[in-house]
Amino acid sequence: MNMVERAFGLVKETGRKAFVPYIMAGDGGLECLTDRLVLLEKFGATAIEVGVPFSDPVADGPTIQRAGIRALKSGTTLKGIIVELEKAREAVSVPIILMTYLNPIYAYGIKSFVKDIQKAGVGGCIIPDLPLEEESIIAPKLEEAEVELIRLVTPTTPIDRIEQIASKGRGFLYAVTVKGITGARNGFDEELFSFLQKTKEVSSIPVLAGFGISSQEQISHMTQYCDGVVVGSKIIELFNNNDLKEMEELMSALNHSAKMA
Repeated sequence: MNMVERAFGLVKETGRKAFVPYIMAGDGGLECLTDRLVLLEKFGATAIEVGVPFSDPVADGPTIQRAGIRALKSGTTLKGIIVELEKAREAVSVPIILMTYLNPIYAYGIKSFVKDIQKAGVGGCIIPDLPLEEESIIAPKLEEAEVELIRLVTPTTPIDRIEQIASKGRGFLYAVTVKGITGARNGFDEELFSFLQKTKEVSSIPVLAGFGISSQEQISHMTQYCDGVVVGSKIIELFNNNDLKEMEELMSALNHSAKMA
């Protein structure tokens, strides 16, 4: 059982809701990565998603794109990120989930990539441009290394395919909340909540909603239909503004919800 499976198995067992913040590695300099990971764990993160800057981030909205550009301009590389994550592992106990596109992995070398992230203590990997039909190029290697491949479904994914994708995971299923890219939204339509409910019904692992979630109200509402949330653009914005108090309040939204339940 890998660390992501353990962490989200506990979420399912206790009925608590998960909060997974996303940060862009190298935004603000790689030297601040460990401090940010430690802070997010202190604020109650179930796991932390760490983005790898890429020149063609097809799933990312303006906030994360700008963070990636800043990171690339500061000289951030995949190799450098992995080295920093290995250093951070001693100070951070929650699972680290690396989010990267396929191109940087190919450039790094699939075998070397898996070997190095395993050595660095990375618990999971999200590869948004890796379709189910092609994941055999890396999924068996990740499984052997006990690194969980986190798979994504969207509101346009047919229910039988959602069930097929969910059956392959052991950590959590990432349910994309919008038909588009990341970025804060003012609200979500009712179709989304139906999608989350149906996804949860067919998934044997926890379902987390991500993309566009940016307020305590949205988190509280969203988690009525799923097992937790992934929040990215808002976390990046709060780090850039050094608004750590609001970040802590945002991440405590689930605690408030639990007390009200």
